[in-house]
Amino acid sequence: MRDKIISKASDLFLKLGFKSVTMDDIAGEMCISKKTIYKYFCNKEVLIKESTSSVHQKVHEIIDSIVVKNHNAIQENFEIREMFKNMFQSSIDTSPIYQLKKHYPEIYTNLMRHEIDQCSQYFRDNITKGIEQKLYREDINVDIYVKFYYTLIFHINETTSSEKEAQLAELQALEYHTRAIATLAGIIELEKQLQRVTH
Repeated sequence: MRDKIISKASDLFLKLGFKSVTMDDIAGEMCISKKTIYKYFCNKEVLIKESTSSVHQKVHEIIDSIVVKNHNAIQENFEIREMFKNMFQSSIDTSPIYQLKKHYPEIYTNLMRHEIDQCSQYFRDNITKGIEQKLYREDINVDIYVKFYYTLIFHINETTSSEKEAQLAELQALEYHTRAIATLAGIIELEKQLQRVTH
């Protein structure tokens, strides 16, 4: 039951926002009493903490499942972006991450601490793979570009309240990042991927 509550709460938080979903909403959606929820979670903040942790884990499992498909490094980034776009389809326009930061800053800060570590590792692996595949230049400072890219991405998510705008900016950040490190072959692959997502 505990896992079912986390799963349903995660869905509702991502679709409707962390602030607007109440314990009553979750109980109503699950056809259970509010008392049942409080048996497992003493308050909404604890449930949000568990839900964001569960979503974080799910995101990284999906990223891993994309990575093992062995796409080239550029396509891999586009596939992951697509996954995020589908996963964070919200029925309100406010970005879930922006909401979390605004209304539950402590939970947000803890989540981001883990997120930055894991994302940095993923970005580093992706750049290394792209260099091996001759899609990214060999002469780049990998650590610096990892830092550039996650600074861009996290800044977009922290400061853009509209989910639609955030997703558009993320696509432009991905293009910007790729162009900065790509070889000629990498640019050709980038154009192919951009063609695919914008048509």
